[in-house]
Amino acid sequence: MVSIAQTALNTRPLSPVMGLIVDDIDLSVPLDAATASAIRTALADNSLLLFRNQHKLSAESHVRFSALFGELEKHVLSQFCLADHPEIFVVSNIVENGRHIGAHGGSKFYHSDLAYLPEPSMGSVFRCLECPQAGGETAFISMFKVFDALSDERKHWLSERSVVFDYVWDYERRFTGLRDPLTEAQKDAVPPLQQPCIRVHPENGRAALYVSPTWVRRFTDMSDAESRPLLDELMEFACQDRFAYYHRWSVGDVLVWDNRSSMHKVCDYDDTNTRRLMHRTTIKGDRPIGWRAATA
Repeated sequence: MVSIAQTALNTRPLSPVMGLIVDDIDLSVPLDAATASAIRTALADNSLLLFRNQHKLSAESHVRFSALFGELEKHVLSQFCLADHPEIFVVSNIVENGRHIGAHGGSKFYHSDLAYLPEPSMGSVFRCLECPQAGGETAFISMFKVFDALSDERKHWLSERSVVFDYVWDYERRFTGLRDPLTEAQKDAVPPLQQPCIRVHPENGRAALYVSPTWVRRFTDMSDAESRPLLDELMEFACQDRFAYYHRWSVGDVLVWDNRSSMHKVCDYDDTNTRRLMHRTTIKGDRPIGWRAATA
């Protein structure tokens, strides 16, 4: 999909499924209002924007560019944030002085960031400083395309339902014995939450499936046992490669993604013998609007 605003940008498709490559923009310098507006519209319409060869980008300019999309979050794992720029969260497998310099790993299951909160993240700006030659890609799913491919009957069925995102349930089923148990205070901070199955993008009105393999426990009007086979079937459909783009990183890449219309996950790589270093900012979002509510 190409929007009118993209005519102000020099772009080309990132993949047949989703995304744009934006050429001839240096993110290390401030952008004028018209260019910033065109970039925001291009992201809303295409879910992913890639800016290559951003080698001059500093932490300060990374934060400045990210703020064009909205207010930035400061990650709860403050030990992995840059001291002078706490908006930047370090993701890395590198160990210095006996400790990781950034958050190690990442979810290998498709997800939309912080979907278990009332106001999930709008998106992120991810910058590559070091990456392995093989593996370590980030995979994305276009939830616009997934929705479009659903049958009319399935769209209608999903439009009348919500799902329960349950962080504690998901954490305890996947990480018991692998990570420290959650404290009672941590559990209280993330109670189970209802979200619509189909979400309307607030900037262009397009509908996207808003269900993921991570955190979703059940349909609100059904039990866990009743929900599981239906959710598994839905996720098997959504996670097909025909809806996916796998980004192979190069140093200097800056990739912006829109959580309102995509899922993502990290792919495997040799994290023992290779180095991966990424800087990430996260943009605050708003409460999802269900498709039925938006069209009523």
